[in-house]
Amino acid sequence: MSNIFPKDFLWGAATSSYQTEGNNFNSDWWEWEQRGKTKDKSGIACDYWNRYKEDHKLLEELGCNSFRLSLEWSRIEPEEGKFSDEAIGHYREILQDLKNRNIKAQVTFWHWTSPIWFQKKYGFHKKSSVDIFVRYVEKITKELGDSIDIFLIINEPMVPLGMGYLVGLFPPGKKNPLSFWQALKNISKAYVESYKLIHSLKPDAMVGMTHLYNWYDSGGYNIIGGILYKISKWFRIASFNRRIKGYQDFFGLNYYRLGKINLKKWKSKKINFFIEEDEDNVMGWIAYPEGMYEVIKEAHNDYKIPIYITENGFPSDAGLDDYSRIEIIRNNLKCIKKAIDEGINVVGYNHWSLMDNYEWLYGFEPKFGLVEIDFKTLERKPRKSFYEYQTIIKNSK
Repeated sequence: MSNIFPKDFLWGAATSSYQTEGNNFNSDWWEWEQRGKTKDKSGIACDYWNRYKEDHKLLEELGCNSFRLSLEWSRIEPEEGKFSDEAIGHYREILQDLKNRNIKAQVTFWHWTSPIWFQKKYGFHKKSSVDIFVRYVEKITKELGDSIDIFLIINEPMVPLGMGYLVGLFPPGKKNPLSFWQALKNISKAYVESYKLIHSLKPDAMVGMTHLYNWYDSGGYNIIGGILYKISKWFRIASFNRRIKGYQDFFGLNYYRLGKINLKKWKSKKINFFIEEDEDNVMGWIAYPEGMYEVIKEAHNDYKIPIYITENGFPSDAGLDDYSRIEIIRNNLKCIKKAIDEGINVVGYNHWSLMDNYEWLYGFEPKFGLVEIDFKTLERKPRKSFYEYQTIIKNSK
């Protein structure tokens, strides 16, 4: 198998605003932290808001021709109906800096966080949330659309919906199946209306979203395991996609790990019967690059649209010598290339993440970055995996 990727393949890294920018104090997640619901408080995070040029320079050094970032809705619309010209102007500067470096901007409009006023007055479980969200999308598309190369309306919706409306560990902290189904209905409608709106303003735009699509192993339980896998796939992927059929220009695929079905732990009334089992990993995740190939094939067969690997990475507690991450990156890319060689249209790859960041409930302990962040000094130091990814990009053209 050749290591040469298609000429127009997009090589990138991914981040999100809340996890990197810092001081997003108008966000529902900021309020969630203040209530003691997370391990750490995000604070200044990576200070990407002020240090974006330094981080974009690292992207240049990597050889990336694409970068995924998100917009913080709570900065842009800190009060209902009142948009911040200052925040929009600053995002325009960030996007222009990427353009000056010939790096395509993949922009996520909603990466799990909402303004406090939206969560308190609306929330996606209320029908009125649809119009409020679409208004935000319209404002951004009109103000910043010319600087956006790829539009990602929402990120992994089933994660915050499940965690926020069924388990209660994310905002708004509900454990209500009816509210969950209402939120699913409304956020999918908000997506479709946003998709149509963006295309009405920019007919040639590439518009989509991202889906968390891990690979699950039935653990030798055969029929029962197979049924549980189908239920999981329906919940995480199909239950949303059936509502937005025909409204994706590509399939944004976020792949991370293997989930093993463990019926014994399920019977012990654990929340999730897909229990991570690697005790040596900081988040308990099991690396399984072979699953990347399997989920690409599934997504291709089910949806028959271009596939974009919008996130792929692995948590570690290693320092600069992150050799295990190097091996995982190599093997994941081999599996992607195998799919491409078989005729599947995979258009790009983003490593999650460019740098260490704030990992939601887990705080700052898990390290996903190609670049190490000292969260006391905010000094950036490229890891060995940074230079490996740099070499892979260089040698793949």
